[in-house]
Amino acid sequence: MRPARFDTHAPSRPQSPRSGSFLCSPDLSSSRWQSLRFHIRDQVQSFSAAGPSDDPLALSILEALPPPTDKVTAYGSPRHRPGFSHSTPAGWPSPLLTEPGLSSTALPVLSPHASESSKRLTLRRTKRSRFLSSRTLKSQAFWLTLYFAFNLGLTLYNKLVLVQFPFPYTLTALHALCGTLGGLILRRRGAYVPAQLSARSAAALVAFSVLYAVNIAVSNVSLQMVTIPFHQVVRAATPIFATALSVLLFGTQFTRLKILSLIPVMAGVALATYGDYYFTFFGLLLTLLGTFLAALKTVYTNVLQSSPSAQRTHRPLLALPAPPRLALHPLDLLTRTSPLACALCLFYAFASGELGHARASLAPTTLAGAARLLVILGNGMIAFGLNVVSLSANKRVGALNMTVAANVKQALTILCAVGIFHLTITPANALGIVVTIAGGAWYAWVEYVGHA
Repeated sequence: MRPARFDTHAPSRPQSPRSGSFLCSPDLSSSRWQSLRFHIRDQVQSFSAAGPSDDPLALSILEALPPPTDKVTAYGSPRHRPGFSHSTPAGWPSPLLTEPGLSSTALPVLSPHASESSKRLTLRRTKRSRFLSSRTLKSQAFWLTLYFAFNLGLTLYNKLVLVQFPFPYTLTALHALCGTLGGLILRRRGAYVPAQLSARSAAALVAFSVLYAVNIAVSNVSLQMVTIPFHQVVRAATPIFATALSVLLFGTQFTRLKILSLIPVMAGVALATYGDYYFTFFGLLLTLLGTFLAALKTVYTNVLQSSPSAQRTHRPLLALPAPPRLALHPLDLLTRTSPLACALCLFYAFASGELGHARASLAPTTLAGAARLLVILGNGMIAFGLNVVSLSANKRVGALNMTVAANVKQALTILCAVGIFHLTITPANALGIVVTIAGGAWYAWVEYVGHA
């Protein structure tokens, strides 16, 4: 006996040239779409009335279709029709796919019907990309690389600028002015939020601003009383001053190997800058004072940017007044300290008589003056970038590491000057460059082992 056959006939199914599905055909008008939808519902319900169905495709179609209505409404797009409501599943189960609801590669978000494994995979990839970017920004190597790049670039740029614009006080005042304006502009754009300081914290910040300005003044005055090679040799001892200040003020402990690794760095700078050593007794005192102030400023900068939770448990050797830990943003610290430095440098420029000559040199009435003004403005922008990078690097690597990096930078500057300006150096200078770079590498290895 042959099984009974239904007399129902499937409607004509126009095929879409792209997908081959009658649901995606552009030939379906709104009324015909509604009639086909009702016909599908009737067919599925007739199959359901005949007996329980185990076909998941039929059950999915039945659940996806909205309740019947007599009203036929025209819609401009199939996605606006009731058949495409938010309750429509992302995909029908298939025996070939064990996990339905895979994420779409064309959408930036996961489908709400995606499987748990797909959601976990996407979340893991997102966290990994964010972790890599945040880890790069917190990396000491990243900030030290930026510090070397900006510092070397600005040093060589200053060398070119001072040849045509021999006014160091005015140029330093311009750098401080760019730091002030750049910090204020970034604050208005929401790059950082200025800290709310107490009276004691504000007084400490004013003291740091004075230290920042006096350090520039003492360094410039001492350069007029000693030769540049002697000045660089004395300044190479900055790591010793920074180590002593850290131990005396905060009780910081350093390993013997780290202290020994400072010796080749300082000795290498002395050899690299070996030359005509001439100095007066007062010039020697000012150079030593400038070196001490530079180390104190470096330590002070690191403390002001560190959080109170970073306070060390070791007792300092001397009960000296130490700066508070304010957890300041680098841009906030730069914006607060640059105005006083700018005012002091302008005062020195006015007292020395160079301010009037600088104003005449920068007169935009001539083409050469306008071009020189643009070059100096570019120099000020690079100086602003160096200040931001230097403060950020100091916050992450520490005061002693910054003084070592400054010594290595001196050797790299001489090496770059040899290639760019065809500078002639002696074998002792070349040996000093090699010793400094090797000492810096040794110190970096000791620091890495200490952290590991």
